[in-house]
Amino acid sequence: MAYVDWQIKVQRLVTCSCDYGCPCEFGAEPTRLPCEGVEAFEIVDGHCADVSLRGLRVAGAYHWPGQVHEGQGTYQVVIDGRATDAQRDALATILSGEEPESTTGFNIYGSTISDEPDPIFAPIAFEVSGVLEAVLEPIRNSVTGEVHRASIKLPHGFEFREAEMASSTFQSRGAIEQTHAGCYGFVTVVTYNPYGIVENQSYPKAE
Repeated sequence: MAYVDWQIKVQRLVTCSCDYGCPCEFGAEPTRLPCEGVEAFEIVDGHCADVSLRGLRVAGAYHWPGQVHEGQGTYQVVIDGRATDAQRDALATILSGEEPESTTGFNIYGSTISDEPDPIFAPIAFEVSGVLEAVLEPIRNSVTGEVHRASIKLPHGFEFREAEMASSTFQSRGAIEQTHAGCYGFVTVVTYNPYGIVENQSYPKAE
């Protein structure tokens, strides 16, 4: 199948209400339900057809009442207020999940969402004032307080191939009301296109 020509290289951070490591990454049940979180990414370089997406940011809050694969999720997306109408349309094409393979992240998560409130267009600095906020910091050793580095490597993962773990504190208001602290988070660099992750442009190989 031919897809719209798009590719985005993103610096991405994701949080969720699970404990560090997130059992979902290993095919296990979430630490607690509902499953909630916020995410954000900045497009280091990218395009959709002939529309440049370089420098734009996207964020969102999500909520699933049960496990993600059971569906019935809600996703509130926030689009960079600087985006032009053409860029907004291009981002909608990518985020809809209709223009990548069915085994890729945007499509997989999109298939679990049943409620999508209207997009919010606002400035994003990886915290969105008044809508959602996420702060990630290194996990600390509970005894010494020293930074405790950890990563997850998923050779066949659809979200990332490798990501640095973090401790997250986050909240959102509006369509999804949530507040969590001391939970799972990750940061990574990934390049996506309609066929999945572009290996040589993604962490740990990304320059």
